Amino acid sequence: MQQQASSGSDGDPRYAGIDERKRKRMLSNRESAKRSRMRKQKHLDDMLGEATQFKNANSQIMQRINATTQLYVEAASENNILRAQVMELTDRLRSLNEVLLIAEEVSGLAMDIPFIPDTLLEPWQLPCPVQPVMASPNMFQY
Repeated sequence: MQQQASSGSDGDPRYAGIDERKRKRMLSNRESAKRSRMRKQKHLDDMLGEATQFKNANSQIMQRINATTQLYVEAASENNILRAQVMELTDRLRSLNEVLLIAEEVSGLAMDIPFIPDTLLEPWQLPCPVQPVMASPNMFQY
């Protein structure tokens, strides 16, 4: 009775080569998978680093926007105060001009009464109107 040859590398040289190729392919596949995982991890690390950089840059931009907004609010407030002062001083100048006109009529002497320019009376009517900045720091947040 003839014994059947067992499969694998138990003696038949034909199967020994197949097992060796299979083992080498498995090793190669493992190394390839390891390299792939390492590339994916590196890509993930790079993306996380880039996200951190973007968050830091965004934070710095927000700080600059907030500082600029604060400066704008302060300048607008100061402009309102200056406009009120211009109006008050213009009223005083008008009153003084009226007093000079009355003094000129009463005394009969010609007086040099200063002319009040229109731009002084209406400081909001500048030759080049300034457009207000309509922005909020919150509008840049995602």
